[in-house]
Amino acid sequence: MNNKILATTVICVRKNGTVAIGSDGQVTLGNTVMKHTALKIRKLYNDKVLTGFAGASGDAFTLLERFEGNLKKYSGNLMRASYELSRDWRTDKVLRRLEAMIIVADSELMYILSGNGDMIEPENDVTAIGSGGPYALAAALALTTETDMSVVDIVQKSLEIAGDICIYTNKNINILTL
Repeated sequence: MNNKILATTVICVRKNGTVAIGSDGQVTLGNTVMKHTALKIRKLYNDKVLTGFAGASGDAFTLLERFEGNLKKYSGNLMRASYELSRDWRTDKVLRRLEAMIIVADSELMYILSGNGDMIEPENDVTAIGSGGPYALAAALALTTETDMSVVDIVQKSLEIAGDICIYTNKNINILTL
């Protein structure tokens, strides 16, 4: 799997008991913008889990459906549902061909999941994926430590900064919170 997923930015930040996830709305096909208003973030499991994806949307929806099934199977246990998806994604002949990355978070935990079997928990309650992810991540890390901004404002500003730098990221921003 190619870990360099292009064509989006998704960021998740936890601060002062609030978790927010946000994404841009741009969908590209090669070097053409196909859509400006895509929704790449969702709430799952009775609105207790936030998710966002980067990569091929059909692949991501397949993975999110599998992840949601794991959440139900394990009574909302984010760690177990994430582990099971990561394991299946890595070992299943069909799933391992899917080209996407996912961020999942609840009020306590946050992970990046990938087809390489990665289940990465960030050290600083901030994580990001997609081609604009490094820009948004750097901005969010600075904003969480250097300002008193709210988590929603941090996500918003980080996505705006990524949108100024990354050609695969626009400023049509969606944000969800827990």
